[in-house]
Amino acid sequence: MKFEDLLLEIGGFGRFQIMILFILCLSRINLPMHFLLHNFLAATPPHHCAIPHQEAFVNLTMEEVLLISIPREPDGTFRSCEMFSQPQFHLLLNSSLQPENNSIIQHCQHGWVYDHSQFTSTISTQWDLVCEQRGLNQATATFFFIGVTMGAVVFGYLSDRFGRKAMLLLSLVCSFIFGMLSATSVSYTMLSITRTLTGVALSGVSLIVLPLGMEWVDIQHRTFSGILTSIFWSIGNMLLAMVAYLVREWHWLLVAVTGPCLLSIVCLWWVPESARWLIANGKVKQAHRHLLRCARMNGRKDFAEDMSLIMYAQKTVLQWEYKKPGESYSYISLFRTPVLRKISLCSGAVWFGVAFSYYGLSMNLTGFGLNMYLSQFVFGIIEIPAKMIMYVVVNRVGRRQSQAWTLILTGLCIGANIIIPKPFTSLRSVVAIMGKGFSEAAFTTIFLYTSELYPTVLRQNGMGYTSFVARLGGALAPLVFLLDEVWRSLPEVTYCGVAVCCGSVAFLLPETLNVRLPEGIEDIE
Repeated sequence: MKFEDLLLEIGGFGRFQIMILFILCLSRINLPMHFLLHNFLAATPPHHCAIPHQEAFVNLTMEEVLLISIPREPDGTFRSCEMFSQPQFHLLLNSSLQPENNSIIQHCQHGWVYDHSQFTSTISTQWDLVCEQRGLNQATATFFFIGVTMGAVVFGYLSDRFGRKAMLLLSLVCSFIFGMLSATSVSYTMLSITRTLTGVALSGVSLIVLPLGMEWVDIQHRTFSGILTSIFWSIGNMLLAMVAYLVREWHWLLVAVTGPCLLSIVCLWWVPESARWLIANGKVKQAHRHLLRCARMNGRKDFAEDMSLIMYAQKTVLQWEYKKPGESYSYISLFRTPVLRKISLCSGAVWFGVAFSYYGLSMNLTGFGLNMYLSQFVFGIIEIPAKMIMYVVVNRVGRRQSQAWTLILTGLCIGANIIIPKPFTSLRSVVAIMGKGFSEAAFTTIFLYTSELYPTVLRQNGMGYTSFVARLGGALAPLVFLLDEVWRSLPEVTYCGVAVCCGSVAFLLPETLNVRLPEGIEDIE
């Protein structure tokens, strides 16, 4: 008897599965509120060099002081990172006569003055992460995703070794602790370390929630479960926009987005360990207890009475189906056999492209002509219909075609905005929103697709490996924005090229539509 058959007998999608999915979805809301927090945590408001007071400025207005102290850009705005070495009083008579002699222009000497109309404080204003220090500002997002990358390796292995539920609880507790420590940071170094550790902890939530839910659901409802779980990411996306709009001070913003972890920790009490994992690791008695609970909650009481006999009769068979006695698996196992090796290399490339382009779009909220809070909210809303459409598409067209084309179209939308002139803000916004929709569709599909590609004995290792590669893409995505100093459109060209190339790799993966979840490596090969 395969586990799928056993699951159908006790109810493959009943009240028991709905309860599990709902609780796991609450945990998933926490993820985008931290993964995309950089947009608001490290936002850089308009700023200019601080001008020290001089006696000659007594009768001048602030506008006039800025006029004679700070050079202007061609569009008439004051430069953010430069000032005149000496006041240029002649500009009071004719402000259009900007000095052409660069020798009188220098970098800011006395710090910066920030516009606090939109943000009370951010880490940029707290530690002057602007101009020459701009790279440190972007690096905070990279540090976070480096933590997520490390966490993918750690929790991928640990959840296969010690169980899904225990590691999910550990990751939630650590996320809450390190998130709160981030909010109390007194230096840039402390913030960088605590955000990195928060990333490590949250990686466990990202990695375990979907497979834990999927392992309790039958084949017919796997796609629905994956899409449902993914929709709660979009809800978290929209909640982030609202929370950030209401909380403009970065310390309290961190507290606000970390607090929901407590609710998830409490609710996890009602979530059982994966029966698949328990059987695969020889813990049949515990699996039996959880399966009995599932049968009773789903109204299969007749089956529940006979299940003890069925479980123990199948004990030896099930253990051998899942895992040979004494055999252990690691990340190296993903590359030992030819078919699994091809799957691992191709899925890794696709994950990199999906994450790289997704975060490239998500962290460019001000580049399309919309208010950043509205952009964040709209980007969250557009993800929901994208997921709904994917629910139909992946079941009709299949996983492979859906994955490839959504990622390729993401790249083409990014590329289109390179060509569309800046004044066409409405058209640029529409194309960006379409790109975000395709990007989220690609992310939704890859989570579902990957969980179906790997066998049970290696599923969390596979998810850990692909998540590791994806977080490398997420870590590099913020740094690519710094390439605009080489060529203004180079970041977009990079995002576009990577998305199209990685999307094409998806055509090399096998189709998993309506295929049983593989239990052992033999099923794959």
